[in-house]
Amino acid sequence: MIRTAERLNTIQEYYFSKKLREVRGLMAQGKPIINMGIGSPDLTPSQEVLNAIQNAVLENGAHQYQSYQGLPQLRGAIANFYKKRFNVDANPESEILPLMGSKEGIMHISLSFLNEGDEVLIPNPGYPTYTSVTNLVGAVPTYYDLTEDNGWFPDLEALAKQDLSKVKIMWLSYPHMPTGASATKEQFVKIVDFAKQHDILLVNDNPYSFVLNDEPASILSIPNAKEVCLELNSLSKTFNMAGWRVGFVLGSEEHINAILKVKSNMDSGMFYGIQKGAIAALESTDEWFENLNAVYSERRELIFELADTLGCTFDRNAVGLFVWAKLPEGSVSSEEFIDNVLYTKDLFITPGTIFGSNGEGYIRFSLCITKDKIKEAIKRFD
Repeated sequence: MIRTAERLNTIQEYYFSKKLREVRGLMAQGKPIINMGIGSPDLTPSQEVLNAIQNAVLENGAHQYQSYQGLPQLRGAIANFYKKRFNVDANPESEILPLMGSKEGIMHISLSFLNEGDEVLIPNPGYPTYTSVTNLVGAVPTYYDLTEDNGWFPDLEALAKQDLSKVKIMWLSYPHMPTGASATKEQFVKIVDFAKQHDILLVNDNPYSFVLNDEPASILSIPNAKEVCLELNSLSKTFNMAGWRVGFVLGSEEHINAILKVKSNMDSGMFYGIQKGAIAALESTDEWFENLNAVYSERRELIFELADTLGCTFDRNAVGLFVWAKLPEGSVSSEEFIDNVLYTKDLFITPGTIFGSNGEGYIRFSLCITKDKIKEAIKRFD
């Protein structure tokens, strides 16, 4: 009998992989399930993006292996995007690395910097992949609390009192997933200083900056942040390109070269046509963002109505692709609540607990669903 690697004992099947299989089973039985769980944009990329990939497939060399570092034009477009949208200077030759989705970057960064036994600070609640990847590479997840009372930002004074001698990486995601909380410039300054004081590599996962957010921000805008910071970003949410798998990481030349060592041994470059489409996306005008947010704003107002119907409370100023809502006082657990709604109203909502223990008592709605479907969901509670 061939046994699987012991590292598989440290992780479980991704929640959405398992739960959506259950949802599909209910749909196969004829249940009219409305899925408000996952953040996979249902809108399409711009026509300029689609034209770019269509035209690219006819170009010479389009079907050959591509550079591990991506096209120079793509890195240039990323640099221009960061300068225009975040006022961040990044050298396209040495401080930017395109990725096949930012999720890939979480693994590459972890493989590049973590040794077995190193500790990793992970937000609770936060993206579950931070934990699973940490376990897969043999490092140790150490959770830091995020709470509504503290604006979903870490208590750095409390953290500093802990033994941080083994901590190598600290994961952030602002705008925060799943709560939609933003970090101010002052908060970014404080956490960069914290990382410098404790020799920690700070990684901000930043794919939601342009969704319903009037003040997009990058941690790399803080002076000298590149000394201790990396930032991941993605085209998935901002440009409706989730299935294209385009992301990138920015940081110092030293840090980027370390990640490139891993990446160059893991793939053979991103498809040329996808890179050309990504360039077109990054060159989008302000009108693109305005139109995108107009759609999501209308949907969010309806989600607010649904959350009110369920007796939930929420922050109307939160940003991003989701609505994070607190269950009514005295409610059943988050998972029991969403299962009750699933089986009685044919509506799938994400329980806050999949993001950590501090997600108990909360649920998360996705905005990746049409207004008509949201209105139908509301009617089911009449």
